[in-house]
Amino acid sequence: MSNHLTVPGEPTQTATSLVETATGAIQGFRPIKSIHQHLCAFHFYGYDMTRQVESHHYCAHQNEEVRQCLIYDSPGADGKLIGLEYMVSENLFLTLPDEEKPLWHSHEYEVKSGVLFLPGVPGPIERHGLDTVCKTYGKTIHFWQVDKGDNLPLGLPQLMMALTRDGQLYDELAKDVEKRFGVSFEKERAKRTELRGPVHGIHPLANGGGKGLIPKLREVDCKPVDSVPRVFV
Repeated sequence: MSNHLTVPGEPTQTATSLVETATGAIQGFRPIKSIHQHLCAFHFYGYDMTRQVESHHYCAHQNEEVRQCLIYDSPGADGKLIGLEYMVSENLFLTLPDEEKPLWHSHEYEVKSGVLFLPGVPGPIERHGLDTVCKTYGKTIHFWQVDKGDNLPLGLPQLMMALTRDGQLYDELAKDVEKRFGVSFEKERAKRTELRGPVHGIHPLANGGGKGLIPKLREVDCKPVDSVPRVFV
């Protein structure tokens, strides 16, 4: 269910709004304008599947095999920027070091089960986009734990994972999203039976390697700046 948190702070002042209007007209915002796709799906914390979050991805391609997504807790104007996801092709995922692979999750189940969808996009166009996503892997970090009711992004960044089988997604959460977006996950599942995941199957080291993963903070000595000036190219 989407969160309607009250973020602390004074209301935006008229002067600030005027400056934003001016800079909005002058500056280009090219990275933001390259966003081309809105995906709705669900993430859970890498160490706690009971904490499930509705996640709205706004994605842009770096190239045919890499896309990067801003993640909000809702598609509304007051949506909170809660995280980031990077998606890569199967070919690129297979080049990653083995110690890196568990940090990435597969998308095959999300797509084929119907729980990952493109809000408001007609079926034929959506299907083309989902056919590609079905074969990808994603690495997701959330910074804002809205499911806890935090009204600011507190604590460590969290590694998130995605659903991989039936029975994991809470019925209440699923029904709430279906109602608000006018979709049926079961009907979508029936339409997606021909979609295929990674050519080589889901890698056994993906999705945490079948284990929970949690980030930890550790104190270390901070490396000082070298006395010899560096040349940056």
